[in-house]
Amino acid sequence: MSSLRFKALEMLSFTDFRKDNAVTVPAKLSELFCQNVFSEETMREYLTKEAFTSIQNAIKRGTKIQRDVADQIAVAMKDWALSKGVTHYTHWFQPLTGSTAEKHDSFFTPFESDRAIERFSGGMLIQQEPDASSFPNGGIRNTFEARGYTAWDPTSPAFIMGTTLCIPSIFISYTGETLDYKAPLLRALHALDEAATDICKSYFDKNVTKVIPTLGWEQEYFLVDSALYQSRPDLVITGKTLLGHSPAKGQQLDDHYFGSIPTRVMNFMKELEIECMKLGIPVTTRHNEVAPNQFELAPMFEEVNVAVDHNSLLMDIMARVAHKHHFHILFHEKPFAGVNGSGKHNNWSLATDTGENLLMPGKNPKKNLQFLTFFVNTLKAVHDYADLLRASIASASNDHRLGANEAPPAIISAFIGTQLFGVLEELEKVTDGKLSPEEKTELKLNVVGKIPEILLDNTDRNRTSPFAFTGNKFEIRAVGSSANCAEVMTVMNAIVAKQLQSFKIEVDKLITEDGLKKDEAIFNILREYIKVSKNIMFEGDGYSEEWAEEAEKRGLNNLKTTPEALTKELDQKFIDLYEELGIYTHREIEARNEIKLEKYSTVIAIEGTVLADIARNHIIPCALKYQNRLIENVKGIKEIFSDKEFKDLAKEQMNMIAEISQHVSIIKVEADALLAAIKNAKSVEDPQASATQFCNDVKPRFEKIRDSSDALEMVVDDELWPMTKYRELLFTR
Repeated sequence: MSSLRFKALEMLSFTDFRKDNAVTVPAKLSELFCQNVFSEETMREYLTKEAFTSIQNAIKRGTKIQRDVADQIAVAMKDWALSKGVTHYTHWFQPLTGSTAEKHDSFFTPFESDRAIERFSGGMLIQQEPDASSFPNGGIRNTFEARGYTAWDPTSPAFIMGTTLCIPSIFISYTGETLDYKAPLLRALHALDEAATDICKSYFDKNVTKVIPTLGWEQEYFLVDSALYQSRPDLVITGKTLLGHSPAKGQQLDDHYFGSIPTRVMNFMKELEIECMKLGIPVTTRHNEVAPNQFELAPMFEEVNVAVDHNSLLMDIMARVAHKHHFHILFHEKPFAGVNGSGKHNNWSLATDTGENLLMPGKNPKKNLQFLTFFVNTLKAVHDYADLLRASIASASNDHRLGANEAPPAIISAFIGTQLFGVLEELEKVTDGKLSPEEKTELKLNVVGKIPEILLDNTDRNRTSPFAFTGNKFEIRAVGSSANCAEVMTVMNAIVAKQLQSFKIEVDKLITEDGLKKDEAIFNILREYIKVSKNIMFEGDGYSEEWAEEAEKRGLNNLKTTPEALTKELDQKFIDLYEELGIYTHREIEARNEIKLEKYSTVIAIEGTVLADIARNHIIPCALKYQNRLIENVKGIKEIFSDKEFKDLAKEQMNMIAEISQHVSIIKVEADALLAAIKNAKSVEDPQASATQFCNDVKPRFEKIRDSSDALEMVVDDELWPMTKYRELLFTR
């Protein structure tokens, strides 16, 4: 292993990455935009008027595409793809593995003994049949029940990767249960569209016919040289380093953040942006992040479903482009101890088909009341369903990050800024029932009317808040960098949809039964929501012990681990929410909960097994080899010097020999105990109990092995040490 480490470092010295991986960027990236996408412009060129209208209605209104029209679309899509050199097609979907999946089929179809054509029909476009039992299903499918279906999602455009036409699709079992991230997300988006549009049309703007939830994600990641990556078995198998002493210099000088981007990394970014443009991913931001070799990119806001697809696609593209530049990309939330991990901030908002952002104050009191309606309802939804939101971002890898210095704590709270909080406090004082003319005037002029001015100076961010309002959107900061955005977006859109439905019922009741004017009814309901939701509003340091104590007093849960968070997911309140909105059936909810628990246990088991393997097969032999050198050195000193001189001269060597023996003993004992603990946890049949045992009994054992291994790293001769060190992984350019 040590020879592999030094060969990797030597390779770096003799490679001219500036020259070998130089990238030429076109004068205008915009000219590449959607080059490999079956975009609206491309549809206009290739589709008949009937087919174009049909697919646009499906995208904008959710209407069904008839089979004969699907045949027309399929032929046009094939002709466009063939003009781009495409030979195969696939239904591109997002199973519950956390990555994307695809099964390629050729357009090639023989029709006589010596003749063939390229064929693609509406049936092929609409549906494919992959194996459903081989993907995570939570017991919904038996191994012998293999049939599953992918079905075309026309609301997300098809695209070309290499020589393959990729058709974004949902994935369901033979019996109709959802087995992916996309299908529940589409249902949640539909529910929110209906609820929000109903409120807009009833109270604010009759011209609104559709509300579109939007998402702007921010993707953080690390880049590691491919050769150095291959020299670390823990990185290769688990995506994170399971041991490694912190370097003398990490991120403490704050010199990496927004610093000059290294040339080699810049070449990677340039090529990545070119590929993103071709695939219609509107990336606009790139920069160094806080930790060494950590970076970030972010796009323009898009409709949530398309944005989720683009993020999943982006992660695939990033890995491919990184490989071309002799990098390996790390999406793990905490690949290195002692430096910042990576997140994927989800910036969520609501837009109307009339061009308005519902979370942006307007130029008059009516528009500001509209803003307050959606703003307060969102806070109420997060308050009522905080534990469900927490469960949606739970994973073994994100547990390492939440609550550390670069990520929010596990307590779900909302940061809205002191000035906007002051507005809510004023609204809390609204009179119960009908408002006097003076109160109406005061509210319109001095409270609601001044919101735009307040927000001009209220766009600061609280890095310790998992849910922050940042001027015209909410930022969900606790999402992990490796996560699929769809899960948290499904929850976010579902809970707001449910809350808006309840709001509409309550307001209408005050209007019809109590005789209140529309605005009076809205103010009355918002007042009560503000009172209830204040528990989650917090402006201070989310990392502090004081906040943890205060949150407990407020009745907020601090679900620090994934098993803890997932126990809440099956609360009847959450099951009722999903069933009422038609997002999941009870069976699907339980299946997904089981999948997440089993994934957690599997990840911890893999990490523990790899750590024990490295400790016993790499660290211990290396330490003993160096210890033998020291022993030989001590024997030589004893032969040369007198007994009195020997005691003084060999004292430190003897201490080092003893220290190595102590650490080797700890590593051996703890590695054996770790493997035994893994075996015991695996034997527990109940997924929740097994995950809890992995969390409480297996995971804590990692630290003792790591502590002794990292201590040995600072003692053993550098030339003998088998594992590429942090200083090499993080600072080799």
